[in-house]
Amino acid sequence: MTDTLPVGRAPMHLWIVGGLGLLWNGFGAFDYVMSKLRGADYFREMGMTEAQIAYAQSYPMWMNIVWAVGVWGGLLGTVLLLLRRRAAAPVFALSLAAFLLSLVYTYLLSNGRGVMGEGAYMQLVVLAGCLFFVWYSRAMARKGVLR
Repeated sequence: MTDTLPVGRAPMHLWIVGGLGLLWNGFGAFDYVMSKLRGADYFREMGMTEAQIAYAQSYPMWMNIVWAVGVWGGLLGTVLLLLRRRAAAPVFALSLAAFLLSLVYTYLLSNGRGVMGEGAYMQLVVLAGCLFFVWYSRAMARKGVLR
């Protein structure tokens, strides 16, 4: 028995993971766009405090770039996964690297942990999602599902 699938065949779980990835990373992209277009009003609707809003709006330019790379990299990685392209794995890895840089900023270079409070738990969920998509896309590339 081989680990690869016949040419032209993709396992059902690829479509399931891809669909869930579109929802997951699509929300990240929506959140990014809304935070840029609507700013504080959007943050208030999401339940953030005034201190959290001020913190999020004080990101240095490089942090905004890191955030964009993470969010749009995740969405692009998902599209590439659904298109069954090997490039999905390095794009997901880039998205993970950007997220890790954002954690460095939040926990080491700023007072993000103190300001964001309970939001730290959500960052663990996001980290788990990033790690999953990197692992899954690499596994699918190794099995020959991605070309």
